[in-house]
Amino acid sequence: MYGPLIIRKVGNSLTVTISDIAKDLGLGEGDKLFAMRTPQGVELTPYDGFFEKALDTARDFMRKYPNAMKKLAE
Repeated sequence: MYGPLIIRKVGNSLTVTISDIAKDLGLGEGDKLFAMRTPQGVELTPYDGFFEKALDTARDFMRKYPNAMKKLAE
């Protein structure tokens, strides 16, 4: 568990420093981090849940309509 994060104003933005968390996750400058709302609050993760859901939908479509996918591949 990490200590409390302090929200600071920088210019017109609000920021939170997460250096220790980023280090533990193996993240560096330029990496993406996603904030997901959960029943417990907010979860920070390098995993894009929205993209995964879209990918699952695409896979379902491809399984359901294999002939259409073959035609599109031509």
